[in-house]
Amino acid sequence: MQKTGLSRRSFLALTGAVGASTLLFGGCAPKGDKEAAVEGAAKAADDGTQIVNTCSTFDCGGKCLIKAHVKDGAITKIDTRDPYQPNEDAPCGKACVRGRSYRKWQYHPDRLQHPMKRVGKRGEGKFEPISWDEAIDYIVSENERILKEYGPLARYVQIGTGDTGGNIVRADLAARFCDVTGGHIGCYNSVSMGNTGTATPSMFGIANTGSSLASLKDTKLVILWGHNPAETIFGLSNYYFRQMKENGCKFIVVDPRYSNTAVELADEWIPLLPTTDNALMDAMAYVIVTEGLHDQEFLDKYVVGFDEEHMPEGVEPNQSYRAYLEGVADGTPKTPEWAEGICKVPAETIRRIAREYATTKPAALIEGWGPQRHACGERTALGGGMLGCITGNVGKVGGWAGAYNGFTRNFPLGMADLPEDLEFESASVPMSSGWIDAIDDHTSLTKENGLKGVDRLEYPVKMIWNIASDFMMTSGPDLNRVRAILEDESKVECIICSDVLMTPTAQWSDIVLPACTCFERWNVGGTWNNGDYFILSQKISEPLGEARSEYDWLAECADRMGVKDAFTGGKTEEEWVRYMVEETQKEFSDHNLPDFDTLTKEGVAFFKKEEPRVAFKDQIDDPKNNPFKTDSGKIELFSKKLYDMKNPEIPATPHYVPVAEGPGTELAVTYSLQLIGWKTKARDNSSYFTHPWLQQTQDTELWINPLDAEARGIADGDKVLVKNDRGAMKITAKVTTRIVPGCVAAPTGSWYNPDAEGVDQNGCVNVLTSSARTAWTQGNTQHTNLVEVAKL
Repeated sequence: MQKTGLSRRSFLALTGAVGASTLLFGGCAPKGDKEAAVEGAAKAADDGTQIVNTCSTFDCGGKCLIKAHVKDGAITKIDTRDPYQPNEDAPCGKACVRGRSYRKWQYHPDRLQHPMKRVGKRGEGKFEPISWDEAIDYIVSENERILKEYGPLARYVQIGTGDTGGNIVRADLAARFCDVTGGHIGCYNSVSMGNTGTATPSMFGIANTGSSLASLKDTKLVILWGHNPAETIFGLSNYYFRQMKENGCKFIVVDPRYSNTAVELADEWIPLLPTTDNALMDAMAYVIVTEGLHDQEFLDKYVVGFDEEHMPEGVEPNQSYRAYLEGVADGTPKTPEWAEGICKVPAETIRRIAREYATTKPAALIEGWGPQRHACGERTALGGGMLGCITGNVGKVGGWAGAYNGFTRNFPLGMADLPEDLEFESASVPMSSGWIDAIDDHTSLTKENGLKGVDRLEYPVKMIWNIASDFMMTSGPDLNRVRAILEDESKVECIICSDVLMTPTAQWSDIVLPACTCFERWNVGGTWNNGDYFILSQKISEPLGEARSEYDWLAECADRMGVKDAFTGGKTEEEWVRYMVEETQKEFSDHNLPDFDTLTKEGVAFFKKEEPRVAFKDQIDDPKNNPFKTDSGKIELFSKKLYDMKNPEIPATPHYVPVAEGPGTELAVTYSLQLIGWKTKARDNSSYFTHPWLQQTQDTELWINPLDAEARGIADGDKVLVKNDRGAMKITAKVTTRIVPGCVAAPTGSWYNPDAEGVDQNGCVNVLTSSARTAWTQGNTQHTNLVEVAKL
């Protein structure tokens, strides 16, 4: 990899002049009142250090308070002391190990400092420095050429996996530039939770089915299904879960891995094979229903499709979920013994946890986003909602509905829309792999398999924008397929990348631009869920070298193409942030929010604390005046729309269907192990892979059960080769009982680093993952993989 960052001398001069940094670890800090916060934030230390309250804008839902110590324009220390948390009912997140290491990332010796242009073959990593004028000239001329030769839909804007946590999403700025100059292809279906977000409305009418975590205060039982907040640091989940644990709440963790969350919280771990979640859910439902533990009154009143007496018109007999459970149509009751043969959870364990879940009131089954990143992801997401329905835990304080992790408030207001008289073309493709098809065979994309906005694509994608994104060559699926496509420079003619480091995606780009960090620009950060506050992400340091904000140089590009006013709306980036804060203050005038100038001192704007929010409480308390936003006005455990599709991979009820690349299939004879990835505390997608401190917190190892290891002659610490028909990677084996037999797992986010034979050397799981999409939502299937493992 080409090193293009700070020289040792300049790096030492920058950091040494302000003294050594201190990395702080620990738990919650003491709290004080708001006035103490303002005084503490504004107070300068005796040596001239200023303490500034801010936050990052990484792809992280925590939005934790960062207290940056700044002297002479440089960050000398990061801590996360929070002296102004008003009370226990309105917490403000505190930085995890990633957040506390931001300073080392800010001054990483490999930071990009100058624009560069590719001079070798694409992917070789050979670049030469160029000036910003040359870079802008190239970007403008390539856009003008591609618009003339093909059209606006030849330009694709990749998901910005390195920066989605602020109101100004950097990748969205590229989309805005493309639209003011004619249009672009974008993407839909979040990689994180696209199957959940798209499938859930078929049952409940909306995607966001989570309640506020504060509503779980008196919950007696929580089942965390593939949910690992101890490592993903999902919002304020850990804060609330720890309180609940101390209050006597029992936690059951269902997961192929004995995750850090299971270590911390679980009273019981239920290991199961990936892709078999719905079999376990079905068997639990069978026990609950056949033993009369279900809430029939709730089902009769609020649900369509549970039994034959509550089915929509135009449906054949014996299509209800209860008929499926009892095996009326196929002759196979979905007993625990039936499920045990599929998911490998003992039948008696299934009976016990089913009875416990059904009889404990209230109880909450909360799904994470890992289980829905499978070929069966839609069904798994809906299966959790199904169990919530049959036990009557929907719309109840302490219960939970669906697979969404929590209630989300979208604060503050965003940038203004583009001018109404602006004409531009737009289309979108499935995020996980639609863009690959749009390059390789654009005619294959239709409305039936995921194309939106247009009936067909007239031409393939010829330009890719990678803004704060390493998705193209690290986080996306089937990287060897992507590599083969990008090596043919007649396919994609221009790839633009703006980032902080020379990532694998940057190495495969034609123009690489040095980007500002979140400490070198203005933005606003809000929590993904369960946080009634937002934080001003302040510019506290000047850009390093020639780094520039994308807003800045895209405005210059727009100016040269005659559309600057449409792009900027007459505002600088800082002025947009001021606008967003002040407009939010007006919109929520009853919340006594601080204005922009006050916020620069306080850092955090707390909204007025409300009662804990319970999803669908209004619908359950008063269904006549608050129907569900479904066709029937009720919860649809049976979907007539899905039934009419007549697709066996898209059942009308969320029940188990075997996946094509799963256990028991013909492919499993050759590749007998299932491979999954997991998000770790050391990385945010692929961000921080080269961070020297965070590398010490997470080893890149392949977890393998002792039974599977012994059968292959593998010992703990051995180097192994993991392969399938899509690719191969080398990695160190960790032999552990913390993973279910038949499954192996590796941390995600390792940078793609193939040798001459194409074998990845870094343990990048995406050389093995599939670019196939789910049948219904066209979502991500990156956790559904069969592999074989051999000792090297």
